[in-house]
Amino acid sequence: METTLILLKPDCVQRNLMGEVIGRFEKKGLTILGMKMLQLDDALIDEHYGFLSDKPFYPGIVNYMKSSPIVAMAIRGANAVKTIRTMSGATNPVDALPWTVRGDFALSIDGNIMHASDSVETAQEELARFFKSDEIFDYQRLDHKVL
Repeated sequence: METTLILLKPDCVQRNLMGEVIGRFEKKGLTILGMKMLQLDDALIDEHYGFLSDKPFYPGIVNYMKSSPIVAMAIRGANAVKTIRTMSGATNPVDALPWTVRGDFALSIDGNIMHASDSVETAQEELARFFKSDEIFDYQRLDHKVL
């Protein structure tokens, strides 16, 4: 089982799509281990997106990510990283297939609904960035128990 990070970005929050997106992952059988809404500051944005800081579009990313709260989620499941990235669709919604989150909801590459960790290693780093250890809960779902 893998645990990965998803961020529901400002356009997802502002367009009231949080429940729709979260529901897709729950219906897939993935387990939410932690979830919180937070307002990003410059330091956290720089830590998360700093690898893009030399790009001309970086100030736009900073402004966008500060435009409203985001929702951070720790999600577990078999092959969770690949499963969630497949369900997310291509970063550019023009290239995202129908029935993916971005294919169905994203309006532009600048507002593409969500972030999903791209590897197990990256997920570990990103989870530590957004969650304290006591904010991620390990539990067995009722529908996974043998009654």
